[in-house]
Amino acid sequence: MKKCWAWILATGALVSCEGYFGSKTDLSFIDVPTYSVRDIAYVPIQPAFGGFIHPTDLCIGFDELLYVVDEATEEIICLNESGAEQGRITIPGVQTVRQDRQLDLLAIGTHDTTINGVAYSLACLYRIHQIGPGGQYGLPYAHIVHKTIHPFYFKNTFSTSDAQVRFGQVAILASNSAEKNNRYYVSRTGPSSNNANQGPDDAIVLFDRDDTYISPLSVTTSSGLFTNYFQDPKGLVSFAQPPQYTAATGDDFWFTSQDPNQALQVQHISFIETEFGADYRPVIYAGDNSLADRWINQANRFTDPCAMTMAGDNTRYLFVVDRERDSVYQFTASGLEGIPPPPASGETRYTRVSFGGAGNGPMQFIEPSAVAHWKKILYVVDAGNGRISRFKCTLDFE
Repeated sequence: MKKCWAWILATGALVSCEGYFGSKTDLSFIDVPTYSVRDIAYVPIQPAFGGFIHPTDLCIGFDELLYVVDEATEEIICLNESGAEQGRITIPGVQTVRQDRQLDLLAIGTHDTTINGVAYSLACLYRIHQIGPGGQYGLPYAHIVHKTIHPFYFKNTFSTSDAQVRFGQVAILASNSAEKNNRYYVSRTGPSSNNANQGPDDAIVLFDRDDTYISPLSVTTSSGLFTNYFQDPKGLVSFAQPPQYTAATGDDFWFTSQDPNQALQVQHISFIETEFGADYRPVIYAGDNSLADRWINQANRFTDPCAMTMAGDNTRYLFVVDRERDSVYQFTASGLEGIPPPPASGETRYTRVSFGGAGNGPMQFIEPSAVAHWKKILYVVDAGNGRISRFKCTLDFE
């Protein structure tokens, strides 16, 4: 006990000796950092993919390669993720391309023919196999196996107005049923309001997996059934996006309208089956000013929405290209413009990350014409600058 008290007294004596353990350091000169949420924005990945003259479209294939359309050379060019060319093929008048889940390419171009002594260039959908005779795969072994030529997929007669019809884009559908898997929609525009009782030229048309025409789509709204619902449709995207194993099934899709008289130029069309039959119905997304200032179904939100895509990951983000505004717009799956703040950030409002503007800077475009999203990378076809620009959100960097 005496030893214990002696130790305590000795310790107290040492503590009382100023400077024995050193004087307390003054830390008041150090600025305490202020922490905030990381800035959320899309930033360019350099260099952009070049070597094109006038690219108009690209898609991410279910083989996880990039397919770019160069309108000037009438070629489809395949690239890997690093931008290295894997092959190319020439398709007459090619404008757009998509790949189905069988790994065939569906390319929209033109077919030159003569009818009653008059030369015409007709809208044509090309099916392209990529399997060579020895089982090799890729564009170096690609060959055309089928042509869907307007208007001969649904009628035998021809009128001069048929030569003015053009196909826009293709959207592939996924299904657990082999019969319904790989059906696809095609957007179509033209001058006629009625074609052999098959509805107007302006339409979204459904084909089966064997390129057999099924029908144009009619849409049911609260005002009734409309066979002419689609006005100047162009951009088209389904929920079946790469990779293969997560491609969503179903017949829903989004489309864009280039008709300036349409207040809602980007819409989601839902396919609903009931005991009374099946309907296509528009889904209108309301805004939420507590979260975002803008949303996809805001009236007159766009000027010339020429293309769109959907992220194949669990975000299901939507990206819309407005060619007139030289811009790309990003929306959530529920239609709100912007990206939600990170968890535990303390923030609630979405950050708007849409960007663009006319020019040749890394964040600018001249007449952008298409967009794709793959593995957190956003690809934009910058047609006027002859390049494929790449971007990544700051939240997606390690």
